[in-house]
Amino acid sequence: MAQITIDIPDDLAQRLAPFQNQFSDLFTRLIATRLLEPPTTDPANPNTSSTYQEILDFLCDRPTSAQIVNFKVSPASQSRLQTLLQQNRETALTAAETAEIELYQQLDTLIGFLKIRAYAALQATPQN
Repeated sequence: MAQITIDIPDDLAQRLAPFQNQFSDLFTRLIATRLLEPPTTDPANPNTSSTYQEILDFLCDRPTSAQIVNFKVSPASQSRLQTLLQQNRETALTAAETAEIELYQQLDTLIGFLKIRAYAALQATPQN
């Protein structure tokens, strides 16, 4: 495991002292949360932030494993992704479009991992 050293103010160090044994988990969660934050919103393209918000709202509702396995983004988000993919096949994407498609890939990867875990949880649950 890699190590990271940071300098923090003494008063913050004192406040964090009770959590000393949890730093690895806390920082991992913090970093994961920051990676999920929407990029700077492009007013000309609200689709990315709306897709991000859609997924975030779904996760904040604490879905069951079955709901996670069955989750799909809205038809509008799916349509936007199809448009980007088609445009990418026909012409070069702009920097903003490239960033947008990369965000879709990150969100798809996240949801894919969540679905794998949710499916495993469903399989581990005894059936009546």
